[in-house]
Amino acid sequence: MKDGRVVGAPGFIVLVLLAASLLPGSVPSFFEPFDVSYDHRALIIDGERRMLTSAGIHYPRATPEMWPDLIAKSKEGGADMIQSYVFWSGHEPQRGQYYFEGQYDLVKFVKLVGSSRMFFHLRIGPYVCAEWNFGGFPVWLRDIPGIEFRTDNAPFKEEMERFVRKIVDLMREEMLFSWQGGPIIMLQIENEYGNIESSYGKGGKEYVKWAASMALGLDAKVPWIMCRQDDAPDPIINSCNAYYCDGFKPNSNGKPIFWTEDWDGWYASWGGRLPHRPVEDLAFAIARFFQRGGSFQNYYMFFGGTNFGRTSGGPFLITSYDYDAPIDEYGLLSQPKWGHLKDLHAAIKLCNRALVASDSPQYIKLGPMQEAHVYYVNNHIEGRNTTTYHTSESSCSAFLANIDERRTVNVQFHGRAYALPPWSVSILPDCVNVVFNTAKVSAQTSVKPLATEFPLKLNLSLWPQTGQKSGLTAFTEPWVYLKEPITVWSEQVFTAKGFLEHLNVTKDASDYLWYFTRVYVSDDDVEYWEEKGIRPTVLINSIRDLARVYVNGGLSAVTFGRWVKEVQPVNLSRGYNDLVLLSQTVGLQNYGAFLERDGAGFRGPAKLTGFKNGDIDLLEMSWTYQVGLKGESMKIYSKEGIADVEWTPVKEGDDKSEFTWYKTYFNSPEGDAPVALDLGSMGKGQAWVNGHHLGRYWTLVAPKDGCQDKCDYRGAYHSEKCQWNCGRPTQTRYHIPRSWLQDSGNLLVIFEEIGGNPSDISIKLHTSEVICGQVSEAHYPPLSRWRLQDSTTGEISLDDPTPEMHLQCENGHVISSVEFSSYGTPTGSCQNFGKSRCHAPSSLQVVREACEGRNGCSVSVSNTRFGSDPCRGTLKTLAVQARCTPSSKGLAAASM
Repeated sequence: MKDGRVVGAPGFIVLVLLAASLLPGSVPSFFEPFDVSYDHRALIIDGERRMLTSAGIHYPRATPEMWPDLIAKSKEGGADMIQSYVFWSGHEPQRGQYYFEGQYDLVKFVKLVGSSRMFFHLRIGPYVCAEWNFGGFPVWLRDIPGIEFRTDNAPFKEEMERFVRKIVDLMREEMLFSWQGGPIIMLQIENEYGNIESSYGKGGKEYVKWAASMALGLDAKVPWIMCRQDDAPDPIINSCNAYYCDGFKPNSNGKPIFWTEDWDGWYASWGGRLPHRPVEDLAFAIARFFQRGGSFQNYYMFFGGTNFGRTSGGPFLITSYDYDAPIDEYGLLSQPKWGHLKDLHAAIKLCNRALVASDSPQYIKLGPMQEAHVYYVNNHIEGRNTTTYHTSESSCSAFLANIDERRTVNVQFHGRAYALPPWSVSILPDCVNVVFNTAKVSAQTSVKPLATEFPLKLNLSLWPQTGQKSGLTAFTEPWVYLKEPITVWSEQVFTAKGFLEHLNVTKDASDYLWYFTRVYVSDDDVEYWEEKGIRPTVLINSIRDLARVYVNGGLSAVTFGRWVKEVQPVNLSRGYNDLVLLSQTVGLQNYGAFLERDGAGFRGPAKLTGFKNGDIDLLEMSWTYQVGLKGESMKIYSKEGIADVEWTPVKEGDDKSEFTWYKTYFNSPEGDAPVALDLGSMGKGQAWVNGHHLGRYWTLVAPKDGCQDKCDYRGAYHSEKCQWNCGRPTQTRYHIPRSWLQDSGNLLVIFEEIGGNPSDISIKLHTSEVICGQVSEAHYPPLSRWRLQDSTTGEISLDDPTPEMHLQCENGHVISSVEFSSYGTPTGSCQNFGKSRCHAPSSLQVVREACEGRNGCSVSVSNTRFGSDPCRGTLKTLAVQARCTPSSKGLAAASM
């Protein structure tokens, strides 16, 4: 702090060498060249063992303009390295045609990490899963003659090796490996193959051996890993992916214990609830991992981001990939998750000397469900020719765990008493002082209501004209629309007998594939229907992902699911009838064996039943095939394409239209807060801003039941344990990156499939508007106060043991008001605090003086700070609720 103000808040990285290091062909100077190896305990970096915490960030799920801030916040949160997959489908959209620009500028991303003095773990795969379309494989890979994915198959191995070699060679050419002075210290080949290996029999086992040999033959000179691969050949390190990995053991005593994917959240599907993993449980899992011998842990995800465009996998996975991560989809800190984990990382780093020195911990049973793991400084590691342990308390670090899910338990350790909350780990860097407990959260809570709303309506009596500075978004033109034709319009159509597989035709160039045919109905058929009281029915054995049936231009049915049956009565007239089937994908399968066989569209048998002379076999008919939408082919979502069509103004009552394109323009809201497009009034479709594809949208509603009013962190977590958002659409808000916007005249184009009301679409700002803190006298002092006094003995010191509340707004915002403050025994929780009889009268004044008008502030939790003891002999707590608003300086800078 300086003059009562917090300095050094997370923000954009400022590095002297950054600009030069990112120039094409430049040689970066991130580190002095160093070697990386490993032993049974840890990675060895430049000759020293390292305990490592990694932040998972997928570069295509953010814009390049967001990358520096994401990296900076990861580093400030305690991460030592960044981890990312390599997305083959994005880098080689057409065979032999490579793309490494924009969101796929992998080299730039790795260099930014290096410029921040962080390490990099590059997971090449090239299969990634990642809830990414087709698991990261380019769809053209299916068309290679004789190919079978991920098995002992020559065509697949040839393509896989070519791409993996391309990435390794690119990293080497750009001098990005550690031995070249770059940040890359570890690579990955394949990905969770052990989950499906048995499906391939002997071919799977041979493939694993080949993949390992191929990777090692590329001479990258850094360690390779295979996650969830128990038979990973030496020297490949096999690693753990799970919610908990404290019991994981590698397949060789010579390999360290690595946790490649620590699932700190989970993904969501359209029409599903939203998962949440409590930070107390997440911290418990991580502390247990390091307690029991782990040395490398990566958050999957530290920042989840957005599945822009058509990159979400599935099928039916939503566009948001927020993942309940410590940094949210928009790039803001998710509190208390980020803050509590930052403290955990700091506590583990205080134990670093003992963790790297010990080959293994000493285990001590403290109770039926309580235990300690103690790491002593090993003299041999210190350079002396002995393997005995120091016995002084200052030469060790300890983790005390209580696995009981219900009871706080008092234990004795080294002659002292310690109270262990249920389902928690206490960390003692010097085997004496507890600096952190996983169940005691002192980090603030941030509430992010998307409250600042800008309706996309043209009402000039209410909204300012273009060019006016107001902080509000003005729409300069009314909504206009264009109907998508349900007819043959393309010159690229062709005719074939029966149902062709969807992806074989579209090559995933579009979600949409049309099937056109004609059916003749005789007078006898009509009389037969009238006599029997029946209707003809379209029957298709299975469809995936979504099907529409049109008869004579009218929609008869919509069905969606994963290989579900379509049974739909239809109205046919005498004579010739136009029968149109529309097959749609909603994200290709991203997980499982035999992905190349999965496909989409329709599978037979397929019939038109109910005719007098018997059923009509649809597979014996000729169908005309058309790929995509006319609006897609004309690119009417771009500024170049909109001029080629005639738009019609939307009038009152024109909403709820199916298969309709909508267009308008809007001005950007002032400031730098992240922007969201609220499409809650729409049905299903896709959205573009200034030609950038925001992704698919769908307002499917989650079930009304299955959510918990209060999530209990205690006990083993699973993806359905703590869910929220019941009875609401799974997703209604879609991230518009600021870098995609201009000050005015932003083009918004929506393609709506099932009907909605565009006049109720709105722009909302995403920011931490309300922040709360709740810290008691029983909490520990801030981790930043602990100091390592002696690097030889490991002794730590603390100047002031008083607990402290820290509150922080996002950059460019200040604490404009303290809405609640009580030091004593306040009741409730954030946004629902209340006072009790035990309350210090000075509570509000003290906090207001310390915090209002500042970006952040700290307040000691003590009787001294509040002038008196409001209730002697009672444990006191400070509870605060404050509001953050844009600072005047921030707004002034934004408007310049």
